[in-house]
Amino acid sequence: MATAFIAALGALRAHQGWLDVIGNNLANANTTGFKSSRAVFSELLSVTVRPATAPTSNLGGTNPLQKGIGTQLAAVDRSFEQGALNQTGRTFDLALQGQGFFSLTDGSTNFYTRVGTFGLDGSNNMVDLRTGLRVNDSTGATFQIDPNQVQAPRATSEIGFSGNLPAVVTGPVGEQLSMGTPLSAGSAAQMAGSVTGGFFIPNGETWTMELIVNNGAPKEVSIQGTGTPLTATDIATAINAQTDHVLASPGTGGEVVLASDLSGKASTIRVSPGSPGRDLKGLVGLADFVQGTESLATGATDLNDLTLNLSDYASGDLIQISATDADGSPVIASFVYGTDGTTVNDLVSFMNAQFSQSTAAFDAVSGQITLTADATGEGDLSLAISDGANQAGSAAWSQSFFSVTTDGAGPDMLTSSVEVFDVNGTSHILTFTYERQVDGTWDLSVSVPPSEGTVVQGTVSGITFNENGSILTPTSGQIELQFGALTSQIMNLDLGTSGLFEGLTQFGSDPDVIADFQDGYGSGELTNVQVLDNGIIEGFFSNGQTQQLGSFGVARFPNQSALEDLGEGLLRQTPNTGALVIGNGGQNGAAGVVGGALETSNVDTAVEFVHLIEAQRGFQANARVITVQDEILAEVVNVI
Repeated sequence: MATAFIAALGALRAHQGWLDVIGNNLANANTTGFKSSRAVFSELLSVTVRPATAPTSNLGGTNPLQKGIGTQLAAVDRSFEQGALNQTGRTFDLALQGQGFFSLTDGSTNFYTRVGTFGLDGSNNMVDLRTGLRVNDSTGATFQIDPNQVQAPRATSEIGFSGNLPAVVTGPVGEQLSMGTPLSAGSAAQMAGSVTGGFFIPNGETWTMELIVNNGAPKEVSIQGTGTPLTATDIATAINAQTDHVLASPGTGGEVVLASDLSGKASTIRVSPGSPGRDLKGLVGLADFVQGTESLATGATDLNDLTLNLSDYASGDLIQISATDADGSPVIASFVYGTDGTTVNDLVSFMNAQFSQSTAAFDAVSGQITLTADATGEGDLSLAISDGANQAGSAAWSQSFFSVTTDGAGPDMLTSSVEVFDVNGTSHILTFTYERQVDGTWDLSVSVPPSEGTVVQGTVSGITFNENGSILTPTSGQIELQFGALTSQIMNLDLGTSGLFEGLTQFGSDPDVIADFQDGYGSGELTNVQVLDNGIIEGFFSNGQTQQLGSFGVARFPNQSALEDLGEGLLRQTPNTGALVIGNGGQNGAAGVVGGALETSNVDTAVEFVHLIEAQRGFQANARVITVQDEILAEVVNVI
């Protein structure tokens, strides 16, 4: 009967131990970083009343007959489930999201915790504010942070560029004048009568016709008969006396021939008949309409064959040239027809010899005479052609007056600026100028205010681009500047990668080029810090730079449940934890670090209350076993 007492007593002890575990969990339901524990029971040894027997040929086998002698508290293990995170906003309040621990040390022993209440002590050591233990970094060493530290300046050594240089060329170009109307060569409108000789008009009768020459005003031509036959010469003389802009003459066969004094498409002769029975047009046999021919002039075209010719030039006639050269200097000259030449090319060659800063040319494709400044940029070109006074020949040069068809412009040019730093951390503004050359390439040059420094070498020449707009060559360059009495400073320029579009480009879009990167900075004071999710402490300085100031190491063990709890949220390594691994957070399975937060307890009070009821009932049941067993023993004693 003692077995029941022993089993019940062991169960009372086991359930009491479970109640202790539950009580501790509930007590730490609001403890930062606390990890709850659980009780694990196991059965004690059993007493074998009858062993098992094997089957025989006649009888079956029997199972062993055993009685258990109770239970025991076999283990109390810890649950490392993630606790909720409570945001505090304090920079060095840290929580771990995942598996791992912060590492602390007293100089001889390392401790581990999930409670990240850290800060600086009087010697700028990073410590646990609860215990004063120093914090280990990702290498396992303690570290300090100087809140008053100053970051040393760094001289600029690299400058990067990006943006677009325009593909559309607007310069450099020289100013150009062109004729308003192309030069054309052609023939005059000419009409020959179909009747030859013996033109008879009765005595006293007047025969008429109407002439419109070169689309001008109508002219009536009338001839009065004498009763004798008229010749072609008589008819031509009468026509010439009564009209202008047309020349009438007898033909070789005795017919009347009319010719306009113009040539080309503007040269026309239109004839309308007179009254019936007295029609001079029908008498002579003239057609209704005829027009001159016209085609684009060539360099070999004679000036007298130009459609703008009003009357043929004779040898010695003058064509006046009045102009200003590209710099505004006057040009006055006279082309002598027959002496200096007779063709368009002769006139152009004569003009070209008169200009020292410009070039005259005849464009056979457009039929225009052009005058182009030799130098690029704005110019003062002007040109006018006219005839000399009181001479036989003349032309309507005013119909082809010269005007500016291309404004002179300097090279396409863009500028951008960037702040750089010398070795002392003093800032300087560099201005970069991008200039398109005549061959279409670009030159990049740098300048600096004379009061700040001088440029020793500051040009990158011949920048070219692929057809798709990506940079071709060169993709880098180098400039050298000297600031004051300091040693000259070399800076490398990164223009992009050949065939790619991350640097300079040349598209048809608007220009937009900047120096978007430089690696220098001035001195700076520490203004703020933050802890990244890998545990690295990043400092922000007044010069806009960031710097790693230290790191919080995250420690892991193969068997973290074997860590020994020392109280105050501290754990210690035991022989069964396995090898320590410490490094940055978020790497190789380590927990990520959350700044400005603390991890709360992972105790689930609802679960613990259920376990509390189970432990209580278990304790009560085993206490009842003892009571019943005692009553049975009392009955046995009363038997005597």
